[in-house]
Amino acid sequence: MLDVSVEPSEHAALRCERDLYRRLLALGLEEEPEPFLREALALIVEVTRARNGYLELHGDDHADPGWSMAHGFTPAQVENVRTLISRGIIAEAVATGKTVNTASAMDDERFSGLESVRRGQIEAVLCAPIGADPPRGVLYLQDRAGRGLFSEEDCAHAETFAKHLAPLVDRLIARDRARTGDDPTAATRTTMRADGVIGRSAALAKVLRDVGLVAPLDVHVLLTGETGTGKSQLARVIHENGPRATHPFVMLNCAALPDTLVESELFGALPGAHSTATRRIEGKVATAERGTLFLDEIGDLSLPAQAKVLHLLQWREYYPLGAPKPVHANVRVIAASNCDLRQAVADKRFREDLLYRLEVLPIRVPSLAERREDIAPLARHFCAEACALHRLPRLELSANAVRAAESAEWPGNVRQLEHAIAAAVIRAAGQHARQVEAGHLFPESAGAAEGDGTLTFQEETRRFQSALLQRALEAYNWNVVETARRLDIARSHLYGLIRAFGLERRRR
Repeated sequence: MLDVSVEPSEHAALRCERDLYRRLLALGLEEEPEPFLREALALIVEVTRARNGYLELHGDDHADPGWSMAHGFTPAQVENVRTLISRGIIAEAVATGKTVNTASAMDDERFSGLESVRRGQIEAVLCAPIGADPPRGVLYLQDRAGRGLFSEEDCAHAETFAKHLAPLVDRLIARDRARTGDDPTAATRTTMRADGVIGRSAALAKVLRDVGLVAPLDVHVLLTGETGTGKSQLARVIHENGPRATHPFVMLNCAALPDTLVESELFGALPGAHSTATRRIEGKVATAERGTLFLDEIGDLSLPAQAKVLHLLQWREYYPLGAPKPVHANVRVIAASNCDLRQAVADKRFREDLLYRLEVLPIRVPSLAERREDIAPLARHFCAEACALHRLPRLELSANAVRAAESAEWPGNVRQLEHAIAAAVIRAAGQHARQVEAGHLFPESAGAAEGDGTLTFQEETRRFQSALLQRALEAYNWNVVETARRLDIARSHLYGLIRAFGLERRRR
């Protein structure tokens, strides 16, 4: 029974609000949500007394909308609204994650200079982002039936709508991704075991495709790339997906041993072959028999040792130190280097014939800077791994911590990120925090103001990036698409940086 003390107009508003909640709940049960999204958009337009509404949802890459619909707009007006996705009103809501509410876009100094605002004669606007870090989409409401600013109640209804819609958007994206194969690595993962390789970037997908090609073949492989990019892990993936998977995988870091011990470690030694060989020493080649020998940082081998590795590859035999006769070897060699071996050949520090023997199908492993979209899943994976390894309470990374990780430079690549996340988890657990925050990840940033004024490399880099992005966004009138293009970064990465640095449009 309705409360008679409530005015009829309030009864209508309460019914609309009730229907809004009910229909939003119903959305989560639907397999074909687009008609219901359209109905929900019509409902939020009715509840807020807007004349027109527009809803757009998109995937992680912030490319063309996966779903979009309009209410009350003509086709020409919809195109004008879509222009605002990357410029001005909607760009600010999506980039900052904050609701924009203005009584007149034409009179608002933030947006009055936009051609699309002047052309559309846009007055009252209420624009709420859907989801966060960065938003999955946007709800755009334009022109109130009663004129003037959308009320605080209207704003609350719009934000409630966006909040309840966000989990549905994630489900839609996951379902669409499964249907369309949005993960570039998915096809390769179905044909090989690579569960420990975290990420879904195009750069990683190319590497996995190359790994998938070479793994089944019993050929030698050369992995190149910066330190910490995961070459050792990929060597294991090649081994585990190859014909020698049931036999040993043996690794030797060529940079960690002095020249005097490398040959002994590789090929073994007979008693008396050198001063420390008091008994027969079995080398890594013998240990890896019928399996895979991984020579990490092969560029650090001395030239005499390189000659013996070449002999092993060419003739499938080797001489243990002190042995008069060769020993047959049945091993696959995977080598890795973080230096430019061609330059090393030119500098006569590396044998050209050995390089040719190794370069049957060279695979370059990309740096973390080339696969920034993988930073967030890697960081979350390392967080869970650190909690389990150190037997700490289960902690998760906050949105700010993830964005801080994404905005940082990682010259040590995946390895540096892993160690930094582990340290952050330990700090957070030590403080009994509920989650890992950006301050746990970069404690030097939080304490910089209290020190002697000297900034760390990471903090100086973050400040430079923040200032650069702010200038670029202002220069291109907060046109996110154009700013990303000019800075040569992915649009999704730019959205993340805006959120991480808390950038906002400056009032003139």
